[in-house]
Amino acid sequence: MQDNATEVTAAGIARLAGVGRAAVSNWRRRHADFPKPVGGTETSPSFALAEVEDWLRRQGKLAEVPLRERVWQQLVGHPEGPVAALVHAGCALLLIHDRPTVWLELSAASDERLAELLPTALDQVLAPRFGMVRRPAVRTPAPAEFLPSAPLLRGAAELAAELGARQTYEFLLGRHLDANPRQYTLTPGDLAALMADLAGPARSVLDPACGTGALLRAVAPGTDQELYGQDSAPELAELTALRLALHTRAAVRTAVGDSLRADAYETLRADAVLCHPPFNERNWGHDELAYDPRWEYGFPARTESELAWVQHALARLRDGGTAVLLMPPAAASRRSGRRIRADLLRRGALRAVIALPVGAAPPYNIPLHLWVLRRPERAPAQPEVLLADTAGVSEAADGRGRLDWPAVRAAVLDAWRPFDRSGTTREEPGVSRSVPVIELLDDDVDLAPARHLPPPAAGGGAAELTAVRERLGETLRLTADLTPPPTGTAGPARWPLTTIGELARGGALLMRTGGSGPHARVLTDHDVIAGTAPSGTLTDNASPEEPVLVEAGDIVVPVLGGGAIARVVDDATAGAALGRNLTLLRPDPAALDPWFLAGFLRGTANNRQASSYASTATRLDVRRLQLPRLPLDQQLRYGERFRALAAFEEALRLAGRLGEQLVRGMHDGLTDGSVAPE
Repeated sequence: MQDNATEVTAAGIARLAGVGRAAVSNWRRRHADFPKPVGGTETSPSFALAEVEDWLRRQGKLAEVPLRERVWQQLVGHPEGPVAALVHAGCALLLIHDRPTVWLELSAASDERLAELLPTALDQVLAPRFGMVRRPAVRTPAPAEFLPSAPLLRGAAELAAELGARQTYEFLLGRHLDANPRQYTLTPGDLAALMADLAGPARSVLDPACGTGALLRAVAPGTDQELYGQDSAPELAELTALRLALHTRAAVRTAVGDSLRADAYETLRADAVLCHPPFNERNWGHDELAYDPRWEYGFPARTESELAWVQHALARLRDGGTAVLLMPPAAASRRSGRRIRADLLRRGALRAVIALPVGAAPPYNIPLHLWVLRRPERAPAQPEVLLADTAGVSEAADGRGRLDWPAVRAAVLDAWRPFDRSGTTREEPGVSRSVPVIELLDDDVDLAPARHLPPPAAGGGAAELTAVRERLGETLRLTADLTPPPTGTAGPARWPLTTIGELARGGALLMRTGGSGPHARVLTDHDVIAGTAPSGTLTDNASPEEPVLVEAGDIVVPVLGGGAIARVVDDATAGAALGRNLTLLRPDPAALDPWFLAGFLRGTANNRQASSYASTATRLDVRRLQLPRLPLDQQLRYGERFRALAAFEEALRLAGRLGEQLVRGMHDGLTDGSVAPE
């Protein structure tokens, strides 16, 4: 049964029909029978999904709406908004997950009867899974609330039969988060996993600012495990509770409220605390919390909200328990927090400060820190603290500084695990060092790792610099050999043109978009633009769909940024998954030469006419890109020339990277004395 109240925007119609938004605008102007808006605004109208589907089918533009897309459109068009729809869908999916036979009985009834019976059935599931806490996050919706959601719940159940209840909820939640990037501060999955590893195995875990539940979701499962979360945003606490209940068999306890002002777990003493607190908050409760017993290490200044979260985490730990917090780098060195930092060090509560590379988590433009803390059982005899800096570790071999999570993870855990066992660890120049606390207790108590680590050998040492210089010379000679020959003059071409959209409809090429997963080796849009090897990953919660794997001869085109880029996939890149914001074109070799296709797609004028512009971004509609209709033998002639240009471009890129590496290494060597000026 289709819900006539479900609305869809022009962008949603474009996704249903597989066209650009401009095509939807043309249909509205050219077809008098196109459905009329039923909501939205004059500049962004919305339409009844059922009417749109019916019109698309009558026009032959839609054979069948994919189930995932139908459920998603029902969710975003829900009259109470997508968050309420996610909660209702999550409740139904949890019932399907825990008591599938009960759902089967309920779903056989009418929508009205389903909405009437569902709350009673949910009471039997929600209470055992979420227990009773102050300000509970999840409540059972009333029948009147469920009635508008009935078509969505049936669609979600149908999707769960195909994907599973957990993956269905991850799909819907993931698309909601992707569609509202400015509304939520997300903790990336790789970072969450690293923080959970630093905390170690734990039976009880608390996240006092749980957000979307990424940190609690990363906790390794254990026997009789209890997961506690709290968030000041009611919708996040509710979504996190449902997400965790579908992900784990652990007891889930979530509550609504500001953990600093209205702590829901005052008596809790957890084995571990994981937290990505809000940064730089001035209104965190400084005035009303002056005499709070949690400030064992000093009353935080108004500008030190992060140190309030640090002490809240320590207060909720059992003796010997571990807390891992994501912190802004300024918290390690601001003078207003030096007394609290000093007391944390003296009493052995602060065990490690780990500097992450730029881009590890939002805000992506600064190198955030991880603080590892332990509630001291007794003061250590000879206290040391681990300081680590992973900025250099994450730098890829091509010198671009791309984030390499496996290398970061290995460097952090290789330093932390021996330190955790023995209280000290061997020194790694430029990476890690266990520092006696007495060395840090000066007037500043500056804990920034880079200021206390011995520098690594400049540029990898003299031998490495010599090797880079020799390779640079070889690359420059190759670049000279590959320089394109002089060109003759010719008049403007007058050949017939076709578009990528027409070629795709005619079967001359296959068109796919990226971003599905999971996969450990992903070609990102940054890789395509920079001409480097696949550097990304796709986690299992990115999408329940299979990843799109690239093959040799495919053409990959970035759709954001406004650059004229098209890359032909080689054997070394083949097998990687296609990342987000990329479109893949797989030409039929009997009809199209890939180098001919890629070369013409890079034309500046071609990209300009196929692009749309917003206030802050440019988006390319790949279907509108044009190329001439030429026989295959002429395509091959153009293709060889484009292939030669690509080889020249790659040689220039390599020469630039090697030159930067040599200059940086020489500067470092001359300034630290490892390279003589003669």
